Amino acid sequence: MPKTQDNETIQAQNLSIKIGEVNTLEIMRDTDYGYFLEAKDGSEILLPNVYIMEDEMPMGSLLDVFVYTDSEDRPVATTKMPYAKLGEFGYFTVVDYKPYGAFVNWGLPKDLFVPLSQQKEHFTVGKKYLLRVCLDEQTSRLYATQKIGKYLNRDMKGLHQNKVLEAIVLAKTPLGFKVVADNQYEGMLFSNEIFEDLRIGDKKKVYIKNVRKDFKLDLSLQLIGKTLSISEFEGTLLQLLKEAGGSLPFTYKSDADEIKKVFGMSKKNFKRTLTELIEKKEIILHESAITLSSSQ
Repeated sequence: MPKTQDNETIQAQNLSIKIGEVNTLEIMRDTDYGYFLEAKDGSEILLPNVYIMEDEMPMGSLLDVFVYTDSEDRPVATTKMPYAKLGEFGYFTVVDYKPYGAFVNWGLPKDLFVPLSQQKEHFTVGKKYLLRVCLDEQTSRLYATQKIGKYLNRDMKGLHQNKVLEAIVLAKTPLGFKVVADNQYEGMLFSNEIFEDLRIGDKKKVYIKNVRKDFKLDLSLQLIGKTLSISEFEGTLLQLLKEAGGSLPFTYKSDADEIKKVFGMSKKNFKRTLTELIEKKEIILHESAITLSSSQ
């Protein structure tokens, strides 16, 4: 959206146009094909008519746009944002496959190309893959790669326990889920510490649990050192019971995975919470279900 021309936004204007990134550019002139936007160095780029809302884009205002190359490999601006920008990871669906590579949907009119040389396996149309968005410096074309190893950072400086990172789930392993954190660090979330459903491609806020000597991170979905109190578990269980109409098909003997899925807690904490609520006469335990007591 356009920005007012105060000192802060003038400083935000891009010095030059950068492909694969969000650029803040000045709307300079109107043409039959669309608006031309300008960076501080005088370089220009076209914003096609399809993206223009004249009432919201006055001449001389600053506009945030994503820049990539069109079907003829010309740099072009769009107000749409892709699922992932340059240097970021995304979970993309294959929409076409050719002998020389695949094309994936990344949220823009022109699909993102994955060269055959950048695939670790044969891609299948309709299937999703975890990929990184890259730039070919010689052609200025964006492409995606499945070969992410060389892009992972081994410099652990500045990382410490409980530092918050944004992570995307890369793969399921016997130990848990492998993730890429902050688009640069390889990490692991362990199954015995996960109390919710995770899938490849999910994006989560994570906390550093341990910085390992092999340049990988042990991560957690919870703040390290903080455990939920029994009262917080009780509140969760009572709220879910109310939302379910007062009854849920769970007992002490329920499956641990189902408990984790529905209540977001371990079976041990679930049983402890049940006991507390039964003793307080807030719930009633039946042979195959729990219900809210009449006082609730």
